[in-house]
This record gives sequence, C-alpha cells and structure tokens, in this order.
Amino acid sequence: MPSRPDEGVFIPDAKGYVVDEHIFGEPRQLRIITLGAGASGLNVARQIEKHMEAVDLQIYEKNSDVGGTWLENRYPGCACDIPSHSYQYTWAPNPNWKKFYSPGPEILEYFQDIAEKYDLRRYIKFRHQIISAIWDEEAGIWNIRVKNLETGEEIEDWCHFFINASGFLNNWKWPEIKGLDTFKGDIKHSAAWNPETDLSNKTVAVIGSGSSAIQIVPSIQPEVKHLTTFVRSPTWVTAGFAQSKAGPGGTNFEFSIEQKDEFAKDPEKYLAYRKDVEKEMCSRFRMLHKDTPEQKAAVEFSTSDMKSKLGPNNPLADFIIPKFAVGCRRPTPGNGYLESLTKENVRVITDEIAEVVPEGLVLNTGETLKVDVLICATGFDLSFCPRFPVIGRNGANLAEQWKERATAYLSMAPENMPNYFMFTGPNSPVSHGSAIPIIEHTTKYILKMLYKCQTESIKAICPSPSAIREYKTHADVFLTRTAWSTKCRSWFKNGKIDGPVVALYPGSRIHWFHMMTNPRYEDWEWTRLNPLNRFAYLGNGFSVREGAGRDLTWYFDDPDVGYEGLLY
Repeated sequence: MPSRPDEGVFIPDAKGYVVDEHIFGEPRQLRIITLGAGASGLNVARQIEKHMEAVDLQIYEKNSDVGGTWLENRYPGCACDIPSHSYQYTWAPNPNWKKFYSPGPEILEYFQDIAEKYDLRRYIKFRHQIISAIWDEEAGIWNIRVKNLETGEEIEDWCHFFINASGFLNNWKWPEIKGLDTFKGDIKHSAAWNPETDLSNKTVAVIGSGSSAIQIVPSIQPEVKHLTTFVRSPTWVTAGFAQSKAGPGGTNFEFSIEQKDEFAKDPEKYLAYRKDVEKEMCSRFRMLHKDTPEQKAAVEFSTSDMKSKLGPNNPLADFIIPKFAVGCRRPTPGNGYLESLTKENVRVITDEIAEVVPEGLVLNTGETLKVDVLICATGFDLSFCPRFPVIGRNGANLAEQWKERATAYLSMAPENMPNYFMFTGPNSPVSHGSAIPIIEHTTKYILKMLYKCQTESIKAICPSPSAIREYKTHADVFLTRTAWSTKCRSWFKNGKIDGPVVALYPGSRIHWFHMMTNPRYEDWEWTRLNPLNRFAYLGNGFSVREGAGRDLTWYFDDPDVGYEGLLY
C-alpha cells in the first residue's frame, strides 16, 4: 500500500495560528502624537527622527511657536536658576551662552534655533490644541480631538502612542481673592505678560512671593513710582544651582568673548567645563536630607546671607527667613530681591488681602491700597491633572483617577492609560537640577518601549497597577527622610504643610539616570497583536540583519558586545 502524504510529518495543534510573513526585526508602522513643542516635545522629535524608522510623528502645539514655558513666560526678570551650560541638550551644546544663568529670552532663542537647525517645525501644527483623548481598546489606538485656535475648527486624529510633553508649568492660575474681576486698573498674570507693558511712574502691587515674584520685584522696582509686594509665607532666597561656579556670592556674570571663543574652538575643554558644572548639581542630594551636616551648613549659610542682604535689624527677617529645612520648598534665587525690599519706594505687606475693589486692594486691617497695576505672580495649577478629558481603558477618566492624588509608574505612565507617556509627572526629579538631561533620559526610556512594541508585535502596553502602587509606597516612605517632607506649605506636597511628597523622585539625580537606563519590562502589562502566539513577531524565519549589504558575521568583531551595563 502506498504511504499517506502526511505520514511521518508532525502536524502542530496550531488552533488557527499562521506564521506572519514579515522579517524578524522589521519595525511596523507607528503613528505617534505628541502634545507640546517645548523642551520635551522638541527632544522627542529629534530622537525619533534620528533613532527610529517607520514612524509617522505629529506634534500639536497650542502656541504660535516652539519654546513652551520660555515662550509663555516673558515677565520682567524671567530667568533660569540652572547654569546655562547645563540647561541645554547634551546633543546640542551651545558655547555662546552670554551669561552663567541665562535670561528667558536667550533660552527661548536657543530652542527656536534648535527647531530651525534640525528642521523640527515640519512635525508641528501650531495654534492647534488637543481637547480630548479617548482610548479604543479594540483598535489599540488613541482617538484625539484637536481644535484649530485660529479658525475654531475641530478635527479628529488618531495614534498608536500618545506622548504628553506639555510639562507642568503651563496652566497658570489666578489667585482666589474676592472681587478680583472688579478691578478697574491694569491686571496681569506673570505667565501671560505683555512685553509692551510700561510700568514707569505707576503704582504697582505684586501678589505672590514665589520664584516669579522674586524675579519681577527687583526688575520693576527701579522704574515704578511705588511698589507694594505681598509676602504671605517665608521662603529661602538663595543663589542658583552650582553657585560655586557663579560670580561672587553666587551672582550671575557674563562670559567674555575670549571664554566663548575658547569653548567654541576647543570642544574637549568645553565638555570638561560642562561636566564640572553638572557635577556640582549631581553632588547636592545629601544636603536635601534632614538632619545632615550638609543641611545644617545650608541653613546657616542661607540665614546669614539673607540677613546680610536685608540689612541689620530688619524686622522683616523674622518673617521671611524660614524655620523649615532648606529645600522644603524649592529655594529661589533672587539676585537683588531682598535688597529691593529695603528701597524707599517699596512696601512689604505680610497681612492677607480681604478683597479686591475697583481702585485697588482692601487688607484685613481695613486699609485700602490704591494701585494702577495689579500683577498676580501666583503660579500654576500643579496638580498634574490634564486640562482636557483623557479617557483610558474601561472608560477610566484620568482627572477622576487623580482627583485625590496623581500617581504614575516612574512618573511617566498612569494606571489604565495604555500607550500613554508623560514627562515630569508625579514623583519625578523636578527639583534635582537641570530638567534637560532628565527629559533626555525619559525620552530614551520611551523610545526603548516604542521600539519593543514596534518590532515585537505588541499592540498595547500599560503599567501594572501593583507596580504603580509599590513605587508610590517606596517613594512615600523614602521621602520622609528628606528636607522636602519637613513642615512647610509646598506644591511638592500638593499645597499641604504635612502629608506625602507627591511631586518628587525618591533618590538622587544620578539615581534617576541609573534607574532609567534599562526598562523593567516585567512591570508592564502587554497586549499582543496576535493573541494566539507570543512568538508571532519572529515572522518568516529571516532577520533584518540578513539584509543586502549587512555584515553577516558582526559577532566576530567584538566579543564584549552585549555585556555592557553588567558592571558599574
């Protein structure tokens, strides 16, 4: 008898599984939408362009140009407390910074130049604001609704991955004071400043004593007729980061033409200088612990420095110099601020404002202050809640989910929000030094995750709820040992005096960089494009490394390749 054709042949119990005819390692096409064209959004664009293939990237930006917070904040004296040579992309060093601590307009110019040099504007639709994002579980996509702010038209878009690069300093808020809308003079918010504003010979009041107010007050004091500034709480007014590299007493200074030429002509020397400045910022974490010699020294130095600038026997010193640890609230550099409070045309008020009336402000004492201009330097909504509906898996609303407290996996991925990433979310290192290297490391992590999804047939990823819960627990327990947890009202604690430190990362700057190097894939939940077989991504048996012109024996070149990172 003739044998059957299938005799001796293994027939798998495949249950409908069919090999996908693609090459192993070949990236599938992804559509990515990014919100925001500030420092984070521009870095995302550049790194996707440089390091990924088969990506369709669209950035939506509500403003008319790139720059984010540096485009929006144009108030007098706006500057950065991070040294210029650290507040730049590591991949785009600028040897021509004019000052050690750069003013806002120069930083904005840097980001605009980056967008121009690398042609990043081609990815951006300006004056387009995302107004909703809804996850489609079956399709594995985000449906994004966008409003054209020029025409009012609303359009629909979609993406596989939604990256929120809007940052945390963009949703400014007015103070909650009775009668604010009745004021008949000129009222301004520091984050919505008109550069054409003329304050000369005006009677001005500034509400707020945070970083914006501390920069505004000394900048406008010489030109106004009279200035009233409301200081409602103590704050450490100190020099900026890496102050030992700054001018005398931590003051700002201008780089000479010779210094800038040397930086430009000798890249190795310039890199050594940049690393030296950055090293100081990476060496300050012990000072931010409670009850350490470094914290004690910081309190003694800052107290002495503030008293010196306020002048001898100034009664304001007892109010404005804090009793809490240095770092409980972010220390605010204020070159000239304390000195300006002693000027003849300045009045400092520590009483509360009862209400605003058409002609000015009424204090709790009953006194009425008549002013021409009211400047509200009252900061931003820092609750992390999105400004538009973000609806994730099973209808989860991110704003409702974060109503009591915002939590996220390693600060960048919330629960129930598949294929969604954010920058500088809850428990991130926003008070640890320059944000730019932090943004770069976050971008690297995100791109590693995108690449894995793109080449391993992954439809959706979402952090495990238990991973988020345990990260939060670790952060809460660890952060009790830091200055951030001492008794002061801080946005680090969501505006509370006591309570968990919800905003900051539980570790040093180096700790963050180390932690972000290799993703812990086991902390994520994975949804496959092919639910029948996790190895469907292996495809037709061929690899992209077998492509025309590729070196088929690359593994002979360096036997140590692949062991990187095992030793530190």
